[in-house]
Amino acid sequence: MSKKRKRKNRSGSPSGQPTPSGSGTSARKLPDNFDPDYTYVIKDLRTIGILAGIFLTILISLSFFL
Repeated sequence: MSKKRKRKNRSGSPSGQPTPSGSGTSARKLPDNFDPDYTYVIKDLRTIGILAGIFLTILISLSFFL
């Protein structure tokens, strides 16, 4: 049986030197008036749900006849 080797944990920077935390710029903020409109998504989800129900009904009814 072979022996297991232990791996050393390497970091991206050499040991003893701190990693820079950022370039000094602040994070990008969204504008205050950001108000997304997702009514088309709700409409599409409703259509998908109706179609799924119809297809499921067809499959169940076909299982009785075939």
